[in-house]
Amino acid sequence: MTDLPRTPLATLPTPLLPAPRLSDAVGVEVWIKRDDMTGLLLGGNKARKLEFLCGEAQAQGADTLVTGGGGGSNHVQLTAAAATRLGLGCVVVCYGSAPSAEPLGLRLARRLGAEVVFTGSPERASVDTRLEEVAAKLTADGRHPYVIPRGGASAVGAVGYAVAALELRDQLDAEGVASATVLLATGSCGTQAGLVAGASVLCGGRPGVIGVPVSRPPEEAIERVARLATGCAERLGSDQAFDDSNVALLGGYLGPGYGKASREGDEAAGLALRTEGLVLDPVFTAKAMAALVAEARTGRLTGPIVFLHTGGTPAALAAVP
Repeated sequence: MTDLPRTPLATLPTPLLPAPRLSDAVGVEVWIKRDDMTGLLLGGNKARKLEFLCGEAQAQGADTLVTGGGGGSNHVQLTAAAATRLGLGCVVVCYGSAPSAEPLGLRLARRLGAEVVFTGSPERASVDTRLEEVAAKLTADGRHPYVIPRGGASAVGAVGYAVAALELRDQLDAEGVASATVLLATGSCGTQAGLVAGASVLCGGRPGVIGVPVSRPPEEAIERVARLATGCAERLGSDQAFDDSNVALLGGYLGPGYGKASREGDEAAGLALRTEGLVLDPVFTAKAMAALVAEARTGRLTGPIVFLHTGGTPAALAAVP
């Protein structure tokens, strides 16, 4: 399928579980793909991406992973965990300034040995420039850094979810579930891009994929997903190109903004907890669940739906009163 270098980090395949009580509550058949159970640190979708990102890093002789995001980024903490597992150094760049009380994820990254740098700017994009500056300094010091973009959102990282699309298709076939659609929170866009590319290139067009933007405007998310899916397909040995017509999104569920919980998300997370015992991140997976609940109850979304639980356990636990 692909001869790209890959370093095993995740416990795969992750479970695909029926959600009968949630299905009854929303009026459509729902399954849960438990990528919160990937096994690296506290789990989450970034582990699949890091298998290919770290594989490339090791193939290039890197001795340090350099990445960044917000202080509560799941990607940041899982990259630190991957570096520890592989005996690599890790430098994390966070936008903003050091908070008086660090999020659990950032505390975990420090405990794992990561060096943490703050940009001093509240803009998320400030991370991107600083990543290159950090890498240049490491190179000048005789190190061999490998830069991973925010969220692991690169064509290489997306391959992890192209492979996941194949895993999911086989699970659905084993369960006798036809014509399912994956619904997921879309942040840095690499997960949706990988699923889109994998479904098309590896799986004959199934399952369908719908993203719920939780960190950027829908038009920006569409462009990013299409671009990353095209790059991912190239790494899978395909010349297929993707455009806006290949990217399905459900907008309108961002709430008050990136990194901020919404009333609809909180209500949907409560429903998922009470019906299926699912713990959802209030600013990512909860908003995707809000879309599932609202769209299913109004008949705009029909089943079977596979809700991709992408993780976010530290943020979910921090939100418990």
